[in-house]
Amino acid sequence: TPFVDNDLLNAPTRGYDIETTMLADSFREPMVDYMNRLGWNVYSFDHEGGDGQYEFDFNYCDMLQMADRMVLFRLMAKHVARELGCMATFMPKPYSDAFGSGAHFNISMCDATTGDNVFEAKNSKDDPNDHGYSRLAYQFTAGVLKHASAITAIVCPTVNSYKRLNPRGLMREMSWAPVYQAYGHNNRTLVCRLPMNRSCLELRHADSAVNFYLGAAITLAAGLKGIEDDLDPGKPVEFNTYDKSEKELTGQGIMRLPRTLGEAIEAFAADDLAKETLGAEFHKSYTDYKRAEWEEYCLVVSDWERERYLHAW
Repeated sequence: TPFVDNDLLNAPTRGYDIETTMLADSFREPMVDYMNRLGWNVYSFDHEGGDGQYEFDFNYCDMLQMADRMVLFRLMAKHVARELGCMATFMPKPYSDAFGSGAHFNISMCDATTGDNVFEAKNSKDDPNDHGYSRLAYQFTAGVLKHASAITAIVCPTVNSYKRLNPRGLMREMSWAPVYQAYGHNNRTLVCRLPMNRSCLELRHADSAVNFYLGAAITLAAGLKGIEDDLDPGKPVEFNTYDKSEKELTGQGIMRLPRTLGEAIEAFAADDLAKETLGAEFHKSYTDYKRAEWEEYCLVVSDWERERYLHAW
């Protein structure tokens, strides 16, 4: 249930609106208090594009600890919302005409001895794209891109996840969702972003239903494989891919992410790195479970179908 459901003047989005942010104080204040008492050091929060959709930003930590934090965060949000008589959901796309919820992974690596961020170029001239990234950062990115379809089955784990991965869908404006398998530096339409204000890889298609442990494991494995194999991600894509046709993008070698859970799970099933990283037994179990979920979804007759076809003939 949105915290603000009666403002019809500012549709379709009230993202970053200060009044709607203030109206959710009864939710945000205990959330920030709990996180800070746990030592997470919250440094910002805002109202995102969707009604009742909020983002909390806090300090980074190692990957396993962050996965622990995110599991606790989801439980915490649900508890605080219930105390207010509301509901917090982490369904990736609850409404057809509203924004979905991502859970972007912001990944960097540090030197084990010095603690320096090794994704940051020591000399800005070392980056052929002139954005201050190291060769290692680009190799890591290339590895993630090579295995992006298989990674999708883990970080977008539900049938509903793929209704978020569209340029617009049934919304009245662009979705800002990642749709294409490429990288750019300030391009939110792509699966990978190398931001200009920090030295990290932002994996943008991971959504709010993700298992953070599995998502982190397969993404890290793909990136490290990219370093090991000295992969090159190619040139960054710095234009709005939403404005191009599928034919134009394919002609430039820019491929779309899997459109369905069915497509993603078949890519996962065929990916040897996924099997090696997660273990053959888990790889098979996950594949079988998600295939069954997809097949069940395909068998369910929805309200949309009845409304469209029941009286058509």
